[in-house]
Amino acid sequence: MKFVHFLFLFIGWVSLAQENDIFNRLSALPSNGKIWYNIDGYSVTSEVFNCAFDEKGLKKVFRKHDIEATDTRTKDNAVRANNFFVSKQQKAADNLFQNNSYYFVENPNKTITVVWFIKNGKTDKETEVKLVNAIIENNIPNENFVPMKITAIHFAGKEIALANDCYWTFLNTVQCPYNGEMNWSVHRTLDGAKETVENQLNLTKSRKGGKILSEEIVDAEFEGVATQVKKVVYDFTGVTAALAGMSGGKSLTIYYVAQSVRNHNVSCVMSFWNNDDINPQTKLPALLEKLMVLK
Repeated sequence: MKFVHFLFLFIGWVSLAQENDIFNRLSALPSNGKIWYNIDGYSVTSEVFNCAFDEKGLKKVFRKHDIEATDTRTKDNAVRANNFFVSKQQKAADNLFQNNSYYFVENPNKTITVVWFIKNGKTDKETEVKLVNAIIENNIPNENFVPMKITAIHFAGKEIALANDCYWTFLNTVQCPYNGEMNWSVHRTLDGAKETVENQLNLTKSRKGGKILSEEIVDAEFEGVATQVKKVVYDFTGVTAALAGMSGGKSLTIYYVAQSVRNHNVSCVMSFWNNDDINPQTKLPALLEKLMVLK
């Protein structure tokens, strides 16, 4: 009986570990002295400061990150190094808040590494801690890092070739001039992916300097999976329109998708300008054609 009980505990532990395999969802990009990470809809940075992990050094780093004396600082015992944790929140849109989680950690060189998580909506403390420990212990696999210059992206377990002029505007955000733009994240759950695209839609609706002309659900195949996609046409007005119009674009068509693809839970937002090179047969530019077929 004791063996059977242990076996069930072991199976349960293995299943839980598989459920939160962060490296299956993580991408990383070194840039300007920081390392950027994307996972579960989080934007994350890690940065090393040449300050001792003591009162003087921490005070300097706290100040740089606008941590005030009134902000609560606690030790997270799940982080396998000396640390302080601070959580702050700010309004991003109506009924939507941006959550900021800061981990000030003593690294093996006895200086301070700051890991800063930014996410709109619900956060996942377990995932944050697993990533912090992996960063501090230098355990991020090489295959999770992406190059600054890109000719292809690794998207939900598949490599997708890009045109030569495509580039990162942010980690997991690709712009292909006149051929569309996309951002994506891989999530622990499909519900998490759905929440992320809903939050991005709410941010679009809250933007100043434009208005939504139309909003509808359309049928599509996203990476071969039958999917219902939210389609929004956003029109720019005033000064914003003048700035957008510098490249000839005045309206933006945006597709919001959350789907399970090749056992990866993906949130993806794709867009293109009205003056992009749009295929009249598919009604999409080249980048979006690589991912989606409209019905």
